[in-house]
Amino acid sequence: MDSQNASAKHVILVLSGKGGVGKSTVSSSLALALAMGSNPNEPAKTVGILDIDLTGPSIPRILGVSEHRVHQGSKGWVPVQVPLPDRPAATDGTAAPASKKSHLACMSIGFLLQSPGDAVIWRGPKKTAMIRQFLQDVDWGSQQLDYLIVDTPPGTGDEHIALVENLREGWNVDGAVLVTTPQDVSVADVRKELSFCLKVGIKVLGIVENMSGYVCPHCSECTNLFSKGGGESLAKEHNLPFLGYIPIDPTLVSTIESRVNVAVGDEAENNVSGYVAGFAKSGVHDIVQAISAQVIASVEGKKAE
Repeated sequence: MDSQNASAKHVILVLSGKGGVGKSTVSSSLALALAMGSNPNEPAKTVGILDIDLTGPSIPRILGVSEHRVHQGSKGWVPVQVPLPDRPAATDGTAAPASKKSHLACMSIGFLLQSPGDAVIWRGPKKTAMIRQFLQDVDWGSQQLDYLIVDTPPGTGDEHIALVENLREGWNVDGAVLVTTPQDVSVADVRKELSFCLKVGIKVLGIVENMSGYVCPHCSECTNLFSKGGGESLAKEHNLPFLGYIPIDPTLVSTIESRVNVAVGDEAENNVSGYVAGFAKSGVHDIVQAISAQVIASVEGKKAE
């Protein structure tokens, strides 16, 4: 696969040396923010999300499509299409056709398991082969995606090495967004992920501090449950962009726990799942849109609004 034929114009990795920092939620939110866009006068971006956390795939559950299955097409696996809410009408009089529904393309090993509770017990070579297949044998569509967001497992192990090696075969990897929580123990592990990026030549686009405060569902006041500022301090220490603080929003978390899923076969009907619908109305929506604007500015050279 050469760079002219890669399935995505831009590839963004979401990394963290620590598990449990909300990396999959950040990946999903970033993908949704890019796909939904913040300016209705601009064309919607086509976005895919690839979940390479082979032993703990969370993306299908978050996006409400855990009951779906991928199928084999003439050009490879066909990703699950996650329906998105209708975009606001353009203010310049150039609205998209009403029949044109937007979707987020999603690929995960979770779609290949017989049951969501099945354990994936694989050694390194089999993990490497699966990641290679994800990058070579998935049909993301007839047109190039604008963005492919890659959600990774914690650490710097087999999956990360296989991912970097295979992405070098024709993919345009713009860089990585690193996710941490405010605590020193998390920041220390993310510092190791920074070292990994330096050694393998992956540009760090910036650092996000997730779970930075708790938004009260009654009064909307944000309270720091942990400390605050660890991610921003790490960014300053290494002269990297700090992309922003994302607080815990219990109303958004409840949309995942409520298990409001997209019914199998309803993709074309734009039956939007709980998290996808909730994200657009949540308190973190504007925060993640601001983060996505900075990512776009970094990889496309456009000024962040």
